[in-house]
Amino acid sequence: MRPAPSIVEVVAAIIIGSDGSFLLARRPEGKPYAGYWEFPGGKVNPEESLLRALKRELLEELGIHVKHAYPWITRTFTYPHARVRLHFYRVVEWHGEPHPHEDQELSWQFADNVSVEPLLPANAPVLRALALPPVYGITNAAEWGPQIAAARIGHALQKGLRLVQLREKGMRSKALDAFAREVTALAHHYGARILVNSGTGNESLCQELDMDGIHFTSADLMNLSKRPDVEWCAASCHNAEELFRAEQLEMDFAVLAPVLPTLSHPDSPVLGWRKLARIIHGSAIPVYALGGLQSEDLAIAWEHGAHGIALMRRIEQVRGTGQKA
Repeated sequence: MRPAPSIVEVVAAIIIGSDGSFLLARRPEGKPYAGYWEFPGGKVNPEESLLRALKRELLEELGIHVKHAYPWITRTFTYPHARVRLHFYRVVEWHGEPHPHEDQELSWQFADNVSVEPLLPANAPVLRALALPPVYGITNAAEWGPQIAAARIGHALQKGLRLVQLREKGMRSKALDAFAREVTALAHHYGARILVNSGTGNESLCQELDMDGIHFTSADLMNLSKRPDVEWCAASCHNAEELFRAEQLEMDFAVLAPVLPTLSHPDSPVLGWRKLARIIHGSAIPVYALGGLQSEDLAIAWEHGAHGIALMRRIEQVRGTGQKA
């Protein structure tokens, strides 16, 4: 039996411009996959931390000094020449103007409209993950009533919310149908995606109302044998085991909760930011932090490896475009 190939540790940078675009580099002649586009980065040296490797590579390749970078997702991919573990960071602040220092070409791109090709095969799920906004809004008609809940969702969508979960487990079918139709229409009017919670509806409801996908409860997640045939799939997780299952089923993203005490369960055990970071570390899929959060917690969530935050009672705090909370 041939031994499994050793894994090459690699850092990769999502260098994000002020307009939400990110930088891609075209591999020069003489390297494997010459002519393919990729995220800037490179191999981690022995005894070198990931962040130090990222800063060194970007200085060598692009001539920029990284000032602020957030850990993001980790993807493993097997190429014919090597098996690599890609540690992605989102670089949001740097000094200097990126210039090609190693004969590569550079191009600023948007996740929903990448115009360069071919891309390295490992990057397809990364581009999909980049299409996810930083804030995930959750409906709360059970507490506010359908009319006020729809108004609050509509207001948040006006201010830039671009991802919504319909979560109304106790709503009766007739009222649910009317509310779901209204919120779905609102979401699509503003160009947002909407997922139905599996405790609220199922795949047939998703298809009937032309929703964009399903968000599975942690119990439903653990009972799934395969990912359903819908465009977007997400799951609620509360521990490392559930997050690992979400990765196995190739969910597009997960929500990890509760991070902080909530109004509904103020005395329940919480994860806290450090434990959330430990669970998320090395995750192959983006993770939203949920529980007792407000818009000001977005930067803290990024620092601890989360893709963003999920808001329910404080959904009206959403502000700006799809790139900011």
